Amino acid sequence: MTPLLKDLTPRQIVAELDGYIIGQHDAKRNVAIALRNRWRRMNAPVDMQREITPNNILMIGATGVGKTEIARRLAKLADAPFTKVEASKFTEVGYVGRDVESMVRDLVEQAINMVKAAKKEAVKVRASQIVDDLILDILIPPVRPSSSMVRPLGFGDTGDNNGDGIRDTDAELNERTRERFRAKVQSGEMDSRHIEIDVQQSQMPNIGVMGGAIDDLSMMNLQEMLGGMMPKKGKKRRVTIAEARKILLEEEAAKLIDMDEVKEEAIQKAENAGIIFIDEIDKIATNRSGGAGGPDVSREGVQRDLLPIVEGSTVNTKYGTIHTDHILFIAAGAFHVSKPSDLIPELQGRFPIRVELQSLSEDDFYQILKEPKNALTKQYVAMMAAEGVDLSFDDEALRELARIAFQVNSEVENIGARRLQTVLSQLLNDFMFDIPDVIGPNAHVLVTKELVAEKLNGLVQNRDLSQYIL
Repeated sequence: MTPLLKDLTPRQIVAELDGYIIGQHDAKRNVAIALRNRWRRMNAPVDMQREITPNNILMIGATGVGKTEIARRLAKLADAPFTKVEASKFTEVGYVGRDVESMVRDLVEQAINMVKAAKKEAVKVRASQIVDDLILDILIPPVRPSSSMVRPLGFGDTGDNNGDGIRDTDAELNERTRERFRAKVQSGEMDSRHIEIDVQQSQMPNIGVMGGAIDDLSMMNLQEMLGGMMPKKGKKRRVTIAEARKILLEEEAAKLIDMDEVKEEAIQKAENAGIIFIDEIDKIATNRSGGAGGPDVSREGVQRDLLPIVEGSTVNTKYGTIHTDHILFIAAGAFHVSKPSDLIPELQGRFPIRVELQSLSEDDFYQILKEPKNALTKQYVAMMAAEGVDLSFDDEALRELARIAFQVNSEVENIGARRLQTVLSQLLNDFMFDIPDVIGPNAHVLVTKELVAEKLNGLVQNRDLSQYIL
């Protein structure tokens, strides 16, 4: 578990989420408690740790209200492996498509990448020293006296003859030159100079299977086994020293890492801290009142396949077996057509915490434009600043944008906060196109209420709006 997590109380977790997501306090409270419960379980007596299972959460709300963003930010805050899947992409065992166990394998893959990145960072200094030596060996090869150069001492020789003296001087001169070049390499003075390096390439064969179907795990294991049997082929590449440092640093850092340790730690991290977000779970709910038949059979089959994963089972991955008992599952769906009660009872029981997210109000849209650290307005300011153009918004302009976005959502289709992308894109596209040809550096663009009304008047009046719906 991340050391930061023990310092985060549920209130602090909610405060952190408030920096990116507006409203939805009930959902934030529940995920904050679920996250803190991770730390509480890990610090409970060992015999109780196995008994304490996570309270999986079912989020109910329209698209664009923040369901996915809450789960993603929560995982980032906890430095936890996180994977998002769509329930509608899965198919029942025996049908063509992805099986539900693939989401657990995706989670382990994510955990492997996280642990590997942390390990590489830990050995970065040592790997950098090795890389500097490798680059220096290419630039200034070290002087290594061969045995043929060594002359046996004759009668009366003391060893301080000219020959030995010359060899000592050559070695010292070589070392001094290497140190001077080392300083230049480390300072970046020689980054643009080209050198030739050997890059190891693993020849992974392309495998096609004839006959019966083969599952994803078996295919991965087969490719990895055959890839390990194939000899690694070295390839000469002529690159700049800056590029060579990146390539060699990756190779040397990988050599310093114990992959068995990485696998073990990643499995533990995925089991105890992993979060799987299952979106569009309402798409696999079967409406019992409408009668079963057709795709409903497959949908209920997907639910039954999900059940053992969510309630706790063992899944085989290419890195080892993982137990899903303590993975936190967060499911989400709009439930416009179906209801949560349309899910099979066993699956309903595995999501005991139900949170209903509220549709966004006009004031929520205004807050979304103004307050979050990653607000769309701030993103456009940063993009224009890259061109040397200063962009700013009047407060009245933000309120007008919020009003228009709310009105379009009410009259056409409620797509939540994603509507703001439509509105802002329509408002600023002309400016984005004219920069830097017409609007040059050091220019200032001020968005006023009048400008918003002028640019978006057609958007509000046109009731069809098909070209603007995301």
